[in-house]
Order: sequence, then C-alpha cells, then structure tokens
Amino acid sequence: MKILVTGARGMLGSDVMKAAEEAGHDVRGFSHTGLDITDGDALERRFGIDRPDAVINCAAWTDVDGAEDDPEGALLSNGTAAGLVSSAAAAVGARIVYVSSDYVFDGQKGSDYVESDATSPISVYGKTKLAGEVATLQANRRAYVVRSSWLFGLDGPNFVDTMIRLGKSQGQVLVVHDQVGAPTYTWHLAYGIVRMLDSDAYGVHHMAGGGHCSWYEFAGEIFSQAGMEVVTLSATTEMFGRKAPRPAFSALISENPHAIVLPVWQDGLKGYLGQKKSLEGAASE
Repeated sequence: MKILVTGARGMLGSDVMKAAEEAGHDVRGFSHTGLDITDGDALERRFGIDRPDAVINCAAWTDVDGAEDDPEGALLSNGTAAGLVSSAAAAVGARIVYVSSDYVFDGQKGSDYVESDATSPISVYGKTKLAGEVATLQANRRAYVVRSSWLFGLDGPNFVDTMIRLGKSQGQVLVVHDQVGAPTYTWHLAYGIVRMLDSDAYGVHHMAGGGHCSWYEFAGEIFSQAGMEVVTLSATTEMFGRKAPRPAFSALISENPHAIVLPVWQDGLKGYLGQKKSLEGAASE
C-alpha cells in the first residue's frame, strides 16, 4: 500500500512512518514545511502527484493551553485543515486517518468512554479536535477517526521525559491526582493505526493504552520503572491554574467488533524506557 503521512516529523508521525515501513508499505512523509495542510490547492497537487492509497493525518495543533489564546489558529490546524486533507485524499480515491483526542469528552461520565458516547468538549483544543473529526468524516466516505490519549514517544516532548528530568534535578515533583486517563505509547498506537488500514472498518475508533491511571499514579510508575527515588506529591488541577480545562476522567476503550487493542499502559512505559535506554547506549558507543 502507498501511504502518505502528514506531520511526519512529530512524535506520533515519526513512529507511524517507521511502523508503516516495517509493515512493508511504500511510505512518504511530510512535515509542515514540506506540505502546508491549510493550503487546499497544495494538498491536491501533492496528492495528485503521489497518488496515495491511504493518508494518515498526524499534523495537529497540540498546545492545549495555547489554543485558549489562539482559537482561530487551533481551529485552522485541527479542524479546517483536517477537512482539506480528507477532501484531497477523497479526490484521488485514498482512505484517510484522522488522529483525535480524549479531550472531545467532558470527563463527567465517571468511567471509560466508548465510541458511541456523546462528545462534549470543554476546552478550545477539544472543540477543534471534534471539528476535525466531523470535517474528516464528511469529506471522505473512507475515513477513520482514531481517538487516543496522553501520548508519549521518542520524537517529541512528553510527560515521561518531563518527570524524569524534574526528578533528577529537583528530587521531588508535584503532580495532579484528579485527572484520569490512559497513557499511550506512540509506537503501540502507530502500529495499531497501520494495522487498521488493512480493514474497511471506517468510522470512529478508540485506540489507547489499556487500563487507566491519574497523572500522579503515572508519575509514580515512571519513577518505579526508571529506578529513581523521587518524592511525588499530589495536587489538584485547580492548584496548577492552567488556562484550558481538562476532563476529569477521559480513559478510552473500544466497543467496536474486532477492535485493535493496545498493550496496557505500564507495558507501553516499559517499552518506551527500554527504547530510550537502548538509543542512549548506542549513542555513547
């Protein structure tokens, strides 16, 4: 299969590129500088030249708090551009994957969200991701929307690296305990997305690390697996005073038949730390 990846240099996009290549697909990736997803004409020209069988749209505005300050910019990237990418894919007969977020939910259900649950985003970021879902599905009848959550991986800043850095430099960290979700290793997610392309199960899919935890519990597991002794203090979301509201409980599971189930989040963390250690060891040789 010929696959085109937008946002190919990002944390998820880079892993999608690797996963697709390992699966034997013909893959071409573009960063923002190589392909402007907000330019419909540029998308149509590029897709017309490459003629992909599938497009995986990993390009996104990911600054949750920054979206509160620039809602128009966030909507352009996450919503409007998603529709343009989907439409350009449809024009060449390609299927499209749009990567969305647990933040399309308000977090008030009190248990894991499934695909049929009503969306109700409480932040600008969540609203723009929901807009991207709608635009993608409306523009292409062969569209998949993949909702995931709390991503961590090699090619981007993430919570795991932040905790390890702060733990080493300060010896203690303050982490919120009243937000619960499903941490997801981007390599596991990338592998799942590429597998999904072998099916015609178009529509919405939840694909996140198995199980759930709070950020506080996640931090504790990070230090445990990393063999670090760090004092972990709990805090409330209100204490941090972030601009964007976050859902209190936004873990995802799938109700779809034959759903692609990712490993539990603890295994994802173990894989990530092992991968980092291997790369750091290779770099020091």
